[in-house]
Amino acid sequence: MGEGWGWGRRGEPDWPPRATCPAREPKTVLARPCAAAATALLTGSDPASSASACRSALLSVRYGRLPPRVFSAAEPETMAKPAQGAKYRGSIRDFPDFNPSQDAETLYNAMKGFGSDKEAILELITSRSNRQRQEICQNYKSLYGKDLIADLKYELTGKFERLIVGLMRPPAYADAKEIKDAISGIGTDEKCLIEILASRTNEQIHQLVAAYKDAYERDLEADITGDTSGHFRKMLVVLLQGTREEDDVVSEDLVQQDVQDLYEAGELKWGTDEAQFIYILGNRSKQHLRLVFDEYLKTTGKPIEASIRGELSGDFEKLMLAVVKCIRSTAEYFAERLFKAMKGLGTRDNTLIRIMVSRSELDMLDIREIFRTKYEKSLYSMIKNDTSGEYKKTLLKLCGGDDDAAGQFFPEAAQVAYQMWELSAVARVELKGTVRPAGDFNPDADAKALRKAMKGLGTDEDTIIDIIAHRSNAQRQQIRQTFKSHFGRDLMADLKSELSGDLARLILGLMMPPAHYDAKQLKKAMEGAGTDEKALIEILATRTNAEIQAINKAYKEDYHKSLEDALSSDTSGHFKRILISLATGNREEGGEDRERAREDAQEIADTTSGDKSSLETRFMMILCTRSYPHLRRVFQEFIKMTNYDVEHTIKKEMSGDVRDVFVAIVQSVKNKPLFFADKLYKSMKGAGTDEKTLTRIMVSRSEIDLLNIRREFIEKYDKSLHQAIEGDTSGHFLKALLAICGGED
Repeated sequence: MGEGWGWGRRGEPDWPPRATCPAREPKTVLARPCAAAATALLTGSDPASSASACRSALLSVRYGRLPPRVFSAAEPETMAKPAQGAKYRGSIRDFPDFNPSQDAETLYNAMKGFGSDKEAILELITSRSNRQRQEICQNYKSLYGKDLIADLKYELTGKFERLIVGLMRPPAYADAKEIKDAISGIGTDEKCLIEILASRTNEQIHQLVAAYKDAYERDLEADITGDTSGHFRKMLVVLLQGTREEDDVVSEDLVQQDVQDLYEAGELKWGTDEAQFIYILGNRSKQHLRLVFDEYLKTTGKPIEASIRGELSGDFEKLMLAVVKCIRSTAEYFAERLFKAMKGLGTRDNTLIRIMVSRSELDMLDIREIFRTKYEKSLYSMIKNDTSGEYKKTLLKLCGGDDDAAGQFFPEAAQVAYQMWELSAVARVELKGTVRPAGDFNPDADAKALRKAMKGLGTDEDTIIDIIAHRSNAQRQQIRQTFKSHFGRDLMADLKSELSGDLARLILGLMMPPAHYDAKQLKKAMEGAGTDEKALIEILATRTNAEIQAINKAYKEDYHKSLEDALSSDTSGHFKRILISLATGNREEGGEDRERAREDAQEIADTTSGDKSSLETRFMMILCTRSYPHLRRVFQEFIKMTNYDVEHTIKKEMSGDVRDVFVAIVQSVKNKPLFFADKLYKSMKGAGTDEKTLTRIMVSRSEIDLLNIRREFIEKYDKSLHQAIEGDTSGHFLKALLAICGGED
């Protein structure tokens, strides 16, 4: 994909490995990853022979997230023509049979007389490349003795005027204008400075500095240093030099040294050595830093972003996080910026305009792919729903197409997903809970402390939370037994009597053995009028065979009825059949079988044969029975056959509870911690809180993968789970949830 997904490497003829810098004297040199591995990924052949040469590529993958461009180190992003063999990734191209004089006349006529023909203006300007627009400007002045940009400013107004005028400026001058506006007047638009300086290439930075000097007869560095301060200013100055290394060769020794230096500058130091972060993140090459980030995760157990959030603050922290995101994937950084510009109430139009203008001839297609894959909606549809009038029409022209429309563009985004599955399968992520066995555990002392907390008038909720939230489930069972032995009382009954509301549900949930807790949640989902299908799906679609079998046993023991019978009497149709299939706990547990995976993919890819019932049955037979590793391979083969992600097809072809349960299975196979992070976010967003879902996930995942869920949460939503809980709950319920959460990211 574009510069690095292995679908035709960018600039391959120009890729001889460069000589290693003698000053570094690396023990091992990693050149660019070989094309053989990329070919192996697409052909289904064994890429093992390429693994060593592609170590840098595979290290760059982060589980469950769109990987950075692991197949190229440099990301040429100027408006210059792509290198030979490269694939153009902009949405705006040169207009064929271009006639600048004729275009100048068309624009003149569109603005002549009373009013202006805005439709004609936007149609013409959005169908010409920036280079062609500059020729139109020159011809306009030659023909009419007038400045085209000045005329456009006079005729147009508001956001539409800002957008059209932005398109008419050369890219470097457009950036210069944005920065001038950001530092002019009262206050500074730090977000604009961060976005531009963190994302531009060396060449673009040099052009920006020259354009600023030419347009305003001022020194850009002097203006920025006069308007900013501290470490934020220092990093901006470093980026303004445009001297980031661009080596194609990476030294493993230097990677390890930088990892150690960053670790010692932050995590191991009282205070933070910001200079080390500035030097390394501001100067090393993208390829080098991608390896540093992955080695940092392996060495410290946390992503570099977590360390930055923990060690830095304010605008400096935001700038460094933006640099890291752009190192990983510039297109993903801009997809995220666009999404945030339009989500929620109101639209950040300046951000939206700046990105749509600046990326329209660079990587808009890559941004669209990632946007569609990451946010499950097209950039086109979000712009369409969030803007209006000629402003909307112009933005949609710059977008270049709707990835939700059949056959429009999403097939290429599916290739991104294919690479994601193939490469993420290489990564092995250790799942970690946030609640661990307490050291120096003393069940006798805990039982006595809990009894004291509930004895007499009032209840000491703080003590109850402190003990129960900081003991493993196995330890809690020992406390229950000891409590009964000492006091002849049922701890669960006492807690139920003393606590109430959300806190009671949370604490009692923590006290139950996991299988019995899940069994109870399933029973509650089927009790009374109506059924909580979301709870049934969440539990049955995500539990392992061993967990499902334990739930069956617990359900029978606690309610004297089989789980299968309960599901049969409370659900119906294909949804019932799917749930019963999941509830058997008979999913295969082996690895992948490539030939069988191709057959399975073909089975579910044929959406035209048979009726809807037949299609749902075929999906059920595969999604409910195959192992997770095998299903990942099925999803890959499905993409190769159809050019669509399987989740996209499910949403298109199915509806209701059947669609929801299949989507849950697919998302769980792709990235289970991210699935739960999404559920937690939705339980707390908007008006009101879904306390039941929040409690159920926090309890059930606390000793399995809640730490991984936390990382996915902050990665996707740009705020920590701790912050979300803090802003959405209160009192002792809040305190207990934060104790289980286990920390602020």
